[in-house]
Amino acid sequence: MSLLGSRVIPALLAVAGSAAVLVAAGPEPIDHAVNARIRAEARDRSQIMQTLHVLTDVYGPRLTGSPNHKAAAEWTIAEMKRWGFDAGRLEEWDFGHPGWLNERLTAHVIAPVKDALVAEALAWTNGTNGPVKAQVAHLVLPERPTQATLTAFLADKAAAVANRIVMVGAVTQVPVNFSPAPLRRDYDDLAAMFDPVNPRAPQFPGGPAAGPGRGPQAPDPSRLTPRQVAEQVDAFLVANKALVRINDGGRDHGQIRAFNNPSFDGAKTVPTIILRNEDFGRLARLIAAGRTVELEVDVVNRWYPEGRTSYNAIAEITGTDKAQEVVMLGGHLDSWHAATGATDNAVGVAVMMEAARILKAIGVKPRRTIRVALWGGEEQGLLGSKAYVAKHFGTAESPLPEYATFAGYLNVDSGTGRVRGATVFGPDEAARILREIFAPFEDLGFVGATATRSRRTGGTDSTSFNAAGLPGIGLMQDPIEYGSYTWHTNLDTYERVVEADVKKSAAMIASALYHLAMRDEMLPRFTKAEMPEPPPAPGATPAPTASPAATRP
Repeated sequence: MSLLGSRVIPALLAVAGSAAVLVAAGPEPIDHAVNARIRAEARDRSQIMQTLHVLTDVYGPRLTGSPNHKAAAEWTIAEMKRWGFDAGRLEEWDFGHPGWLNERLTAHVIAPVKDALVAEALAWTNGTNGPVKAQVAHLVLPERPTQATLTAFLADKAAAVANRIVMVGAVTQVPVNFSPAPLRRDYDDLAAMFDPVNPRAPQFPGGPAAGPGRGPQAPDPSRLTPRQVAEQVDAFLVANKALVRINDGGRDHGQIRAFNNPSFDGAKTVPTIILRNEDFGRLARLIAAGRTVELEVDVVNRWYPEGRTSYNAIAEITGTDKAQEVVMLGGHLDSWHAATGATDNAVGVAVMMEAARILKAIGVKPRRTIRVALWGGEEQGLLGSKAYVAKHFGTAESPLPEYATFAGYLNVDSGTGRVRGATVFGPDEAARILREIFAPFEDLGFVGATATRSRRTGGTDSTSFNAAGLPGIGLMQDPIEYGSYTWHTNLDTYERVVEADVKKSAAMIASALYHLAMRDEMLPRFTKAEMPEPPPAPGATPAPTASPAATRP
C-alpha cells in the first residue's frame, strides 16, 4: 500500500456512517504491471517536448479564429493518426468573430531621447497603416467615475488627443515583491485540502475566499464599470482622430498581458498597444516633467473573416467490449497572442496527447473508447468545450443519447507543474475511486482527490462538463511560475516548461485514463434526485428553493 493509502483509509474508517459505504465499495483494482510499463514509456520515450516545440515554435501563438490555431489543430490530428489513433477530425463551432493576428509591432521613443520600447498589440484592433510619428498625450482618467464625471473630464480633451498618440490611465505602481509565491505546493496544505473526511476549500491565486471586509467591492450603480469607461474612451479617441492608444502593462519585470478589444470590431477603437510598465512609467514621468515626448509606432494586424468558424480537434483510441462508452481527456489548444502559449496551454495539450499515446504505445486494449479533445475558444469563455458538450451531451435536465455513455473528462490547464490532486464533479464515491487510482503515484507528488457539487463554469474546460451535470475532472498542479510570470503574458514560451514535471504528469494521467477505461462500471455520477441545480443565468433572480423549476445557465 502506498503512503497515500495508509493515510487515507484509517481516516475513513474513523468516520461512522460514511465508512460503511466506502468500505463496502471495496478497494479499486489497480494493474501495477501496466503502471510500470506506463512509467517506462513516459520516462524513456516521451514525445512531450517535441509536441510542445511544434505547437509553440511552429504554430504559436494560437489565437482563436487565427490560421495558426487551425493549423495547429490540423497538425495534432495528423500526429495522433501517425501514432495510430482513430477517427481524427476537426469539429466546427461558431466563434462569431473574425480571426485576427498581429504580424508586426515596433515602438520607439524618438524625443526627447531615443530608445526601443517593449509593447504588444491589443487583439482585434486595427494596425497603423504604416509607421506613425506623433507627439504623446497622457490622459489620466478619474478613478471609478460617474457618467457625469467622465463626460466632464473628456469635454475639453478633444484638441489634446487629435493626431496624437495617447497614453491612457495613470501609471500602475508595481511594488517590489518581497514574498514571492512558492513554486511547489506544500504537502501538508494539499493533504488538508484533499482530506476525504473534512476537505478544506482550496485557496486559489488571489487569496482566500471572500468574507466580511474581503473580496471585490460591491458594484456601485452610480459608477461606470471599467469596461464602460474603456468603451467610452475608445469612442472618444476614434471620434477625435487619435492615432494610437497606449495602455499600461501594469506588471513587473517587463511582463505584458495583452487581451482583446471586447467589441471585436476594429472600427470601434484606434490602433491599441500595451506597453510594459517600465516604459509606460518612464514616458509618463517625462511628460509630467514638462518634456515633449514623441514616438514612432508601426503595427501590422491582419483580419481573417473565415475565423468566424473555429474548431475542436478530436481523435480516439477505439475501445473493445465497452466501446460505446467514452472516457475523455484534453485541454485547450488556443492561446493568447503575446507569446507562444507554452504553459497556457500547449503543454497541457502535449501532456494529454502523450498520456493517450503512452497507452497506444504499450499496446493495451482499453475497454472504453478514449477520446482526446483539444479545444478552441477557451480564452474567450470556454467556447469550444461548451459547444461540444451542448452538441454531444446536452445537460442533466435535457440529455442527448451520448449523455448516458459518458465516463468522465480529465483536464489539464495550469501550466508546467506536475499534477498534485484532482477534483471531480460527482458524489464522494467518484473522488474515492480517483484517489485510489492515482495513489500509486504518490512518489511523483500526487496527494489526493475531492468531489465538487458546483455546476458553475469558469476557469477551465472541465467546468463545461460540470455545468451539464457530467463528471469533469480538474487536475491541480504545482504553480511553478504560472500565476506569477507566464499565465497570459509575453513570457509564456517553451523555455518556461519543466520537462521532468510534465513527464510525471503524463504518466499519472495515462494510468488514470487506463483504469477509468477498464473499470466494470463507469465513474459514479449524481443520481437525478441528487443532481445539484444549475446556477441562475447572469443577472437572473434565482428560483425559490421550493420551486421544482430551475433557471438554466
